[in-house]
Amino acid sequence: MRGPTRHVEAAWRRAALRLMGMDDTDQREKTEMIVSCGEALIDFLPVKDAAGNDSYQPKVGGSPYNVALTAGRLGNHTGFLGGISTDFFGEMLVEELKRSLVSLKYVGFSARPTTLAFVSLLHDEPQYAFFDENSAGRLHDPAAHEPIGDEVEAIHFGSISLIPEPSVSRLAAVMDANRGKRVLCYDPNVRPTLIHDRDAFIANVEKFAHGADIVKISGADLEWLYPGVEAGTVASGWLAAGTGLVVVTRGGNGVTAYTPSGSVFSPVIPVIIADTVGAGDSFTGGLLARLSEKGHLTIDGVRNIDPAALKDALDFANRVAAITCSRAGANPPWRSELVEAEA
Repeated sequence: MRGPTRHVEAAWRRAALRLMGMDDTDQREKTEMIVSCGEALIDFLPVKDAAGNDSYQPKVGGSPYNVALTAGRLGNHTGFLGGISTDFFGEMLVEELKRSLVSLKYVGFSARPTTLAFVSLLHDEPQYAFFDENSAGRLHDPAAHEPIGDEVEAIHFGSISLIPEPSVSRLAAVMDANRGKRVLCYDPNVRPTLIHDRDAFIANVEKFAHGADIVKISGADLEWLYPGVEAGTVASGWLAAGTGLVVVTRGGNGVTAYTPSGSVFSPVIPVIIADTVGAGDSFTGGLLARLSEKGHLTIDGVRNIDPAALKDALDFANRVAAITCSRAGANPPWRSELVEAEA
């Protein structure tokens, strides 16, 4: 499988924009691109079959992949950087990227298998079992494909792609090469079952966090990383070490963003929850999309954002995540759904 040409991608985007009630002159059709880096995988979600027996249904997923879908569906020029298989699972992943207006410019295709994840919804937070050995994503080498171009305004990193070698080193090199050139966003998205060396993982988290302009992290992840330590204390340490903005999501308890000058709180949007799969990724995609839309997605813009602009971005991202929580699986909303909700 080869990636599409730029002309083909442009045609996809124009057609999809028309379906969304937008056109090429719409103010939300930006030339600047948000690129999300990491894994694209297939989530097997628990369902009941027609006879009422336990079963699993395959759905496209992967935390960075979901971030890309979200930003693309919200009308932002978006790309995905990662390895995707040419197997039939990979075809599912590609089709959803195309449908969600996400560029394949930075995708590397290979015949290696797609990463698979089986999901349990028996606890407050989704639990995962991953099958990732020798996968297209884990062995993807960004250096072998299209280099990051000047059109990219922000790059998002995170999740299981930043745990094993060689992907963690390769993506760390991408982060290092782009630091100071464009906004870097990071979400550890801790997956304990994949972490075999806790101390080494925490050291990497701190390295990535200290070099990021935005860190988005859940309260559950913070508790795993630093048991008993207040979120504000961790955020203060990261900000002092170089992080620009720390955003902590706490499920039903809302979101708090920490800056060197103070904190901003945003409550969750009440909704009947189907499940919370992909909610944090939708929040991240919504946050980046709103910052871009409002002209704040620059290094100076993020690091010096005023409280009102930050509150606006957090509230928007919470609305995006709420819609995702209202339906099964990681299925982020389209921009038209946000417009309808705000009407």
